[in-house]
Amino acid sequence: MRLRNNPEALDHLKDHGDIVYINPEGMKGKWHSCFESQDAPLYIEIGMGKGDFILENARRYPDINFIGMEKFTTVLDKALKKALKEGMPKNLIFLKDDAVRLPELFENGELDRIYLNFSDPWPKSRHAKRRLTYPSFLELYKNALKKQGEMIFKTDNRNLFEYSLVTFANNGFVFEDVCLDLHHQEGYEDNIQTEYERKFSKNGPIYRLAVRVKGEENG
Repeated sequence: MRLRNNPEALDHLKDHGDIVYINPEGMKGKWHSCFESQDAPLYIEIGMGKGDFILENARRYPDINFIGMEKFTTVLDKALKKALKEGMPKNLIFLKDDAVRLPELFENGELDRIYLNFSDPWPKSRHAKRRLTYPSFLELYKNALKKQGEMIFKTDNRNLFEYSLVTFANNGFVFEDVCLDLHHQEGYEDNIQTEYERKFSKNGPIYRLAVRVKGEENG
């Protein structure tokens, strides 16, 4: 369920411009400069929601720099408030923007990993182009990722999962891992759950894909 719009959210985000970038210009190729450790790998979650996943990642992996990207103002403000209350990790910043603007936001090869967690499945065929694993989006990710860069995709929607298997395979990615029941399969004990994942995993399996950009080393 989408949050009711908070008219004060944008002003609150602007008050924290040191950690929240709102539709930024001139940052392309310069995101590493936002962090103390400028040589660390750079990971981004696209559509981070209320931020549980990216916050826990930043805490657990201090030697990696993280960007939490969310296009909805009120949702991002919820994540910001949570981070400020719990303590904002120094290796995390927030970005208010849309995935369609990745070419304007990131230099080719600037990212090491992209997370897509529980994206809107857009189940109707006429809306397929809006799915974040549609081929046109995959091209944006490939350009933003380094050679051999990685994507981690999680969903509880079987149809979106099967659709994404095909689009990743046909658009320049190779599979590193395919999991059909994340919460009941050995080897995934370090899985960090999203708020949505904790709430709805009881309703059925969680599917997970790990893929890399196809390159010389993996054909």
